Amino acid sequence: MSSNAVNLKLPDGSVRTLTGTVTGTALAEDIGPGLAKAALAIYVNGELWDLSREITEDSDVSILTARDGDDALDILRHDCAHILAEAVQEMYPGTQVTIGPNIQDGFFYDFAFKTPFSEADLEKVEKRMHEIVARDEEITREIWDRDEAIAHFKSIGETYKAEIISDIPAGEDVTIYRQGEWKDLCRGPHLPSTGKLGKHFKLMKVAGAYWRGDSQNEMLTRIYGTCWTDKKELRAYLTRLEEAEKRDHRKLGREMDLFHLQEEAQGSVFWHPQGYKVWLELEGYIRRRLRDADYQEIKTPQILDSKFWEQSGHWDKFRENMFVVPDEVPNIEDEGPVLSGKSKLMALKPMNCPAHVQVFKQGIRSYKDLPIRFAEFGCCHRNEAHGALHGLMRVRQMTQDDAHIFCREDQITEEAVGFCDLLSRVYQDLGFPEFKVLLATRPEKRAGTDETWDRAEGGLEKALIEAGINFDYAPGEGAFYGPKLEFHLSDAIGRTWQCGTLQLDFVLPERLDATYVAEDGSRQRPVMLHRAILGTLERFIGIMIEHFAGRFPLWLAPTQVAVATITSEANDYAEQVVEKLKAVGIRAVLDIRNEKINYKVREHSHAKVPAILVCGAREAEQQTVSVRRLGSKDNTVIALDEVIASLVSEGTAPDLKA
Repeated sequence: MSSNAVNLKLPDGSVRTLTGTVTGTALAEDIGPGLAKAALAIYVNGELWDLSREITEDSDVSILTARDGDDALDILRHDCAHILAEAVQEMYPGTQVTIGPNIQDGFFYDFAFKTPFSEADLEKVEKRMHEIVARDEEITREIWDRDEAIAHFKSIGETYKAEIISDIPAGEDVTIYRQGEWKDLCRGPHLPSTGKLGKHFKLMKVAGAYWRGDSQNEMLTRIYGTCWTDKKELRAYLTRLEEAEKRDHRKLGREMDLFHLQEEAQGSVFWHPQGYKVWLELEGYIRRRLRDADYQEIKTPQILDSKFWEQSGHWDKFRENMFVVPDEVPNIEDEGPVLSGKSKLMALKPMNCPAHVQVFKQGIRSYKDLPIRFAEFGCCHRNEAHGALHGLMRVRQMTQDDAHIFCREDQITEEAVGFCDLLSRVYQDLGFPEFKVLLATRPEKRAGTDETWDRAEGGLEKALIEAGINFDYAPGEGAFYGPKLEFHLSDAIGRTWQCGTLQLDFVLPERLDATYVAEDGSRQRPVMLHRAILGTLERFIGIMIEHFAGRFPLWLAPTQVAVATITSEANDYAEQVVEKLKAVGIRAVLDIRNEKINYKVREHSHAKVPAILVCGAREAEQQTVSVRRLGSKDNTVIALDEVIASLVSEGTAPDLKA
């Protein structure tokens, strides 16, 4: 116990001098009862500590409360995982605990159950968790000898926990957190007591998980939960989940007949006519934007010799995610192996960059030719694990709106600024005006020298500043060959998606021997900018389906207008309306079925058709239509020529309007 005075410097620059046992709790109480009640943990010289941990030397400190964003949520969710584990072990004796981290929007804990466990049990477990919170059990930090900790957990049947501790180097102490009679291995920090957690948590689902993520190990039961600082945040999160479920692109894809996936083509999409109309409109829009920005579109092979991937570095860094193909004719006889195993290897391309370098290398390039911008809607393949596949969001076959800019080093800033401007216009046109930018810097495993990385990171940083774009850093998240900009857009329900990217690369042109003739006649390496705006068309369409809840803007909608009749007397007029719409490029369908008009309207609304034009005898006589827009219950009678002009304007892609 310390008896000397300890000086604690607060964020506002003031200093509090405390004596006796100096802790975060003591500091909070010294400042005031309100802070003492709100305090969750304390930063000591930038490190987050428990409030009860003794501070023995002068330090810079800051009290953490529920108002402190992600750090506060992290500690609440971590504690919630521990309280979940305590509740499960109280209710199901003999259950072993393994790991229980906090994750985005919540936490999980993996258990080794002796008895089957299902989602029907979650309500009971959640009730016990609330009881533990109400007991307000004190949470204390203890330092144990590593070997003693192993022996203890083995003695109480916690073999998984003992195995985790065994991975800690011999001679190191371990921290154990105790809440009431329950305890767990943990680095911490934690709340002062279970009562500090509050009531704003919910258990969400049960899933299977292999011990340590290895399919050769035992299958455990994983319980997911969420936890928030107040009731309003919890309710908002649950509402977002409900809304996300309604917007699920897989569900809407079936209802709107856009696409399907099946077991025989894992991770590859079967686009239906309706879905492919959306694809073609989006691809056409991006193609025009690229043309206007002086990109040259090219097409490169699907399959390349492994030597290109070895030279580029992908063979070592990315081979596990590549589809490798032997270059030989397979044996068609009944006897003997299909493949000899002796042929050289090729690979389906997982990305386009090495192929684009080959195009750049054809002929002699001059400094006057640069920048050269090659674009390709390149079909790529990545050998994603089956369990990771998710509708359009995670596929094995993908088409990228990919491009590579070959430029001189003095052109980096101008090219990066130009790309950021292009990306901003595209996102604005597609309904995503808000996005966040991260500068991802050098990873631990990387190609190239530190000097090269300094130039590359400095180039992107300068471009962002010159473009007036606010950004944050993502340390260590760059590609192995260079730093990158990540563009994270926000959708209609507040989720973020990383789509666009700009990667600055000094390494690949050197590895693949790309050069240009400089002004002084010397051979120089170009700088290579890898860039994409949508990322992959499959994933971006999936994002758009969920963003718009299937209600595409008129120019993107697969069927833009449905013309439906009230009575058969209007059939001829309705056919004329459809012909006029198609003549001006509107994607229109005719519905003259012998069904009630309310049924027709309901069916087309369910298919998310943006506009329904209703024709009856009166409309035919007056050359009008009754217009009903998707999501509205109102009908407006408008002259046919006026409606067509309005639909043509609304149905024109944003770049063509300009």
